[in-house]
Amino acid sequence: MDEDSERLNRVFAALADPTRRDLVARLAGADATVGELAEPYDMSLQAVSKHVKVLEEAGLVTRSKDAQRRPVHLDAEVFDLMTKWIERYRRQAEERYRRLDALLGRMAGGETRPRKDAS
Repeated sequence: MDEDSERLNRVFAALADPTRRDLVARLAGADATVGELAEPYDMSLQAVSKHVKVLEEAGLVTRSKDAQRRPVHLDAEVFDLMTKWIERYRRQAEERYRRLDALLGRMAGGETRPRKDAS
């Protein structure tokens, strides 16, 4: 498996957890410390820290040292990798639907009309 595939596996595995998806959504708005991230959850600071560690190992977030704080930052670059992967399969599915529409049009004896993209 190539490096991009391994990274995608880690990212999707990390995002399989709803708490981690929520952390990513919150970090999209602003950087935060683990303590700030833990506030709305009914779990220990250590549990939230473990979730952040999984996100960090997947390359979704990084931590930096800012005086006494250690803010967690969302790494948006990984979303480019995910978007490229998703887009490739979306295009393939759209092409398949266009071919199916054409086939159904020929079977019905009517004219074929290409599908319009939803995007």
